[in-house]
Amino acid sequence: MTDVKIKRALLSVSDKTGLAELGAALAQHGVELVSTGGTAKALRDAGLDVMDISDLTGFPEMMDGRVKTLHPKVHGGLLAVRDNPEHVAAMNAHEIGAIDLVVVNLYPFAQTVAKGADRDEIIENIDIGGPSMVRSAAKNHASVAIVTDPTDYAELIAAMNETGGAITYDFRRRLAAKAYSATASYDAMISQWFAFADQQQFFPDTLAITAKRGEELRYGENPHQKAALYIPVGPHGRGIAQAEQLQGKELSYNNYNDADAALELVSEFRDGPPTVVIVKHANPCGVATGATLLEAYKNALECDSVSAFGGIIAVNRPLDGPTAEAMCDIFTEVVAAPAADDAARAAFARKKNLRLLITGDLPDPARNGLNIKNIAGGYLVQSRDNGRVTQDMLKVVTKRQPTTQELEDCLFAWTVAKHTKSNAIVYAKDGVTAGIGAGQMNRRDSARIAAIKAKEAAETYGWAASRTVGSAVASDAFFPFADGLLAAVEAGATAVIQPGGSIRDDEVVAAADEAGLAMVFTGVRHFRH
Repeated sequence: MTDVKIKRALLSVSDKTGLAELGAALAQHGVELVSTGGTAKALRDAGLDVMDISDLTGFPEMMDGRVKTLHPKVHGGLLAVRDNPEHVAAMNAHEIGAIDLVVVNLYPFAQTVAKGADRDEIIENIDIGGPSMVRSAAKNHASVAIVTDPTDYAELIAAMNETGGAITYDFRRRLAAKAYSATASYDAMISQWFAFADQQQFFPDTLAITAKRGEELRYGENPHQKAALYIPVGPHGRGIAQAEQLQGKELSYNNYNDADAALELVSEFRDGPPTVVIVKHANPCGVATGATLLEAYKNALECDSVSAFGGIIAVNRPLDGPTAEAMCDIFTEVVAAPAADDAARAAFARKKNLRLLITGDLPDPARNGLNIKNIAGGYLVQSRDNGRVTQDMLKVVTKRQPTTQELEDCLFAWTVAKHTKSNAIVYAKDGVTAGIGAGQMNRRDSARIAAIKAKEAAETYGWAASRTVGSAVASDAFFPFADGLLAAVEAGATAVIQPGGSIRDDEVVAAADEAGLAMVFTGVRHFRH
């Protein structure tokens, strides 16, 4: 394939960024500019000569601009194969001139939806002519260059300057691939809007999802795997993917995964007291509230200081200097916070490899959305686990009523268990996790592991007793047998929160009554695999 000399360009853009500079560069190479509506006006305002699309087609723009580029003199000029004699004869017979360059970006559909426009305005911002020109030009990239992204203007200008006004085949081919991605993502956004917003279909027949690569990562979950971060195209919530990294080496796949787990959990407390979450391998190993972030951090760290080494920390308040100084005492991979003051930034600056992420507002834990998981040959899709349990939803099933403090600790432990891999057991006392057991094949072992960790912490810090003594214990799913409950009793727990629903609930309740425990059922399960 040879270079294509650009003689005529068709420009029709909704985003006018860089348009005047591009038009001037094309004009310097003697390129004839053809344009539509607002784009033509912007080019003329920049002092450039422009042919209106209506002069090219012989038809006026009509129907509020809906019909202006859908014409044989446009698409014939784009699709004609230049070295095909029959195509050339048709062009001559119908006075169709070749179009060598198309510069198009599409109506702002996503922005229109995001600003809360009514249905009629949203429909009006579905582009028809633009995607048609993009696809025609991209299909015929052997002869036509298609530019859909203003960030490519500089490279286009540089390429033409280097070749005296031509564009290479390799560049045209890259532009064509990008163009089809642009129309595919545009159509996917429209499909999503019709399915979810307009038709209220939670699981449409075809699930169209598109995302743009944010960055390639060093490797995936393991060094032999490749990985990249992708950001959804169109309206979407903010999260760890949008965080601003202030320092440290680039984030890895595992860093993103763990930081997301930490941020999602700490967001459950975004309206609560100062809270710190420490995560290791996507599981919390310490969570605590406190009068200050520093107090919360120390309490969270004491839950499992061994696992916290090399962990991920997320907080629900702007980071201050004293808390940052304390965090620097052990090796930490990532710290995520809504903001950080100058003293905190200075403290972390001494830890060159530590990544500091500024998230801004924390995500809303009650937001809707879809979770998508790969399986061999397909995908599993489910709604986000945005269920929340409040005190008035709890059902006391034991003879003893829980105290006010026990209820608070039950709900705190329950929230942490929601973000812990199943089978999850979480002990908590006074707004601090005492022990966490995660990802075991049975609930009894999770209860025992959590108690062992709590006992080790007591020995490490010289406490008189483990924090599990007098604690509340949460189980993410029901106790199928009484053995898991009895392990919690042995650890010193005095209150239990669990979903209930086992065929042996009576047996478990009886064991709780015999041990003098208070137990509440939520009626809600929080498995996390």
